[in-house]
Amino acid sequence: MSDPARNAHGVESAERSLGQLVATATTEMSALVHDEIALAKIQLRQDVKRGAVGGGAFGAAGAVLIFSLPMLSFALAYGIHTWSGGWNLAWCFLLSFAANVLVAGLLALIGVVFAKKAKKGKGPQKAAAAAKETAAVLGNAKPHPRQVQDNTVVVARSSV
Repeated sequence: MSDPARNAHGVESAERSLGQLVATATTEMSALVHDEIALAKIQLRQDVKRGAVGGGAFGAAGAVLIFSLPMLSFALAYGIHTWSGGWNLAWCFLLSFAANVLVAGLLALIGVVFAKKAKKGKGPQKAAAAAKETAAVLGNAKPHPRQVQDNTVVVARSSV
């Protein structure tokens, strides 16, 4: 049996066979695809986290508006009444409500900012496009023709 690493004269060949090259390319392509899938998962996880933070901020805005209205409104209204020197209590309660709405609006604005960041995240789309581009390049690759001793061109075909 002949040693594939040696040529016909028994000298070690620095070139690898086409089968070895295809096997190496297949292994590396598989590793590349696995790495790109892992990257897409990480980027998707990051986008989901951003969306969760935005949703949490919207939830916090609602909670602040609901839970703070009774206690904070009364305290603020009576504080305004005391500070103003006797304004009508109805106006004091209205100012208290406006302050609560302002706080809820600021929290909602924070939620909108995080939601837009999550929506802009194109991580999985970038990874998928890179994988398609790699597959397209490798799909169009053809083996290089090699010169044989009698000056005929031979192109080896793979069954893989």
